[in-house]
Amino acid sequence: QVQLVESGGGMVQAGDSLTLSCVASGRMYSSHVVGWFRQAPGKEREFVASIRWNDPRKYYADSMKGRVTISRDNAKNTVYLQMNRLQLEDTGVYFCARGTSPYDDYRVWGQGTQVTVSS
Repeated sequence: QVQLVESGGGMVQAGDSLTLSCVASGRMYSSHVVGWFRQAPGKEREFVASIRWNDPRKYYADSMKGRVTISRDNAKNTVYLQMNRLQLEDTGVYFCARGTSPYDDYRVWGQGTQVTVSS
């Protein structure tokens, strides 16, 4: 059973950058996609970005394009989410998840890591 563990969250100021990590324990297959989602206080969880495990395709939410970069290190079973020019609205809990489709149908979720952006 694969487990996902996020880390790297914290309190930052607007304009700062932050890189989140998602480590997967267990076997990952070429059919898998790892995605990042976030949930702001009082709002529904939303898609941020995803990456296929064994090919270079990446997918981004339109609202995040240009400010976030998703990448992976297969040897470390880790997927990263680099976020730049953070804004107050980026505050929330960030989750990584494993699925087989870039935007939905994620079956395995991590516990999340809190990102708080202050002015």
